[in-house]
Amino acid sequence: MGGRNGGFGVLIGAAVGTLFLVPANGLAQAQVFRQDPCSSAVVYTSAFAALIGCAAEGYAPDQYTLGWMYANGIDVQENDVEAVRWFRMAAEQGHPGAQHGLGLMYAEGDGVPEDDAEAVRWYRLATEQGYAPAQGNLGVIYDNGYGVPEDDVEAVRWYRLAAEQRFAPAQYNLGVMYDNGNGVPEDDGEAVRWYRLSAEQGFAAAQYNLGVIYDHGDRVREDDGEAVRWYRRSAEQGFAAAQYNLGVMYDNGNGVPEDDGEAVRWYWRAAEQEHAIAQFTLGRMYNRGEGVPEDEAEAIRLYRLAAKQGDALAQTNLGVIYAQRWYRYELGAVLGDTLAVADLGFTQQDLVNAFMWFTISAEQGNETALTNRGVIEQWLTREQITEAQRLSQEWIERPAPEGSEPPETIRMPNRPH
Repeated sequence: MGGRNGGFGVLIGAAVGTLFLVPANGLAQAQVFRQDPCSSAVVYTSAFAALIGCAAEGYAPDQYTLGWMYANGIDVQENDVEAVRWFRMAAEQGHPGAQHGLGLMYAEGDGVPEDDAEAVRWYRLATEQGYAPAQGNLGVIYDNGYGVPEDDVEAVRWYRLAAEQRFAPAQYNLGVMYDNGNGVPEDDGEAVRWYRLSAEQGFAAAQYNLGVIYDHGDRVREDDGEAVRWYRRSAEQGFAAAQYNLGVMYDNGNGVPEDDGEAVRWYWRAAEQEHAIAQFTLGRMYNRGEGVPEDEAEAIRLYRLAAKQGDALAQTNLGVIYAQRWYRYELGAVLGDTLAVADLGFTQQDLVNAFMWFTISAEQGNETALTNRGVIEQWLTREQITEAQRLSQEWIERPAPEGSEPPETIRMPNRPH
């Protein structure tokens, strides 16, 4: 077995530059034992009951925590409008966590109309109190030009302020800026330093990037064992790219004993999160019977999932499978076994489907698909070519399926301040 090497020429992975908007969230327990700030009485009750009374009387920390509970559906039904209401009450009293939470609600359009200017205003109020998550998000705002002119230097300034308070997402983003030379001179040493500081606090994206750096020997001595260690820490948090790369390490026996079962397990975990390369890789494994039982139907299903996300290799391989099915159909006709072959689901339509998928992949510049389309074109009638072109155009112009695009922001919980 091997990773996506050889003729396919697909890289394992490269350092990601995703930027994270991070709310300052609190942690609520189903039951709490606390000193009631309103009456000084000790109470043992539900988190909601313990908070609501004092929040209604204007106690800002409890108002903030209630806002977080409503925003995340903790001990109450999720309700963004209620979250905004409680955040606003606390924010107007100057609570920095609530100011930041309200800014996040405006940034994402949760419970209020999306309004970048309002998000910036509330973030700024929180940053005036040195609130690290708001500093980090203000960095994201300048990094992307949300409600302000895009300004990498300002982004770096805010990331640094948060990063120096050990705020892991900002440390990661600052690493990205040094990695790419955005707002600061490109500096591999500084990139690795900030990634490591973030990774050591458990930030999955930074752990993944460190894994890639050790995997490729990029800026550090190549070390497969270290790459596996960081991939695993990220993968166990559900980071799909790390799950895929960990699968590749088991697939190739790099830093770990070669283990097809472990490779497949990690590929599946990434594929279930709609990681297109993992879906493609599993599709190829089922098509060839490598590490899993050979299963053409499962290969087609997985290739289609990757193809929907624009993976040109999956689109090409779908064309190959359908072309091979058509060939078996034609061979059956020559040998007089047409009915037996038809029972397996092979039909003349397979050739139309093959031409369709080769066309879709060729539109993305895949030369193999372009060559394959030319090879099979001679076997199609003009009507079949027209149908295949129509189907491919419909596919290319189709609306993106809901949830197919990666989110711009990822919420990471943080303890309340």
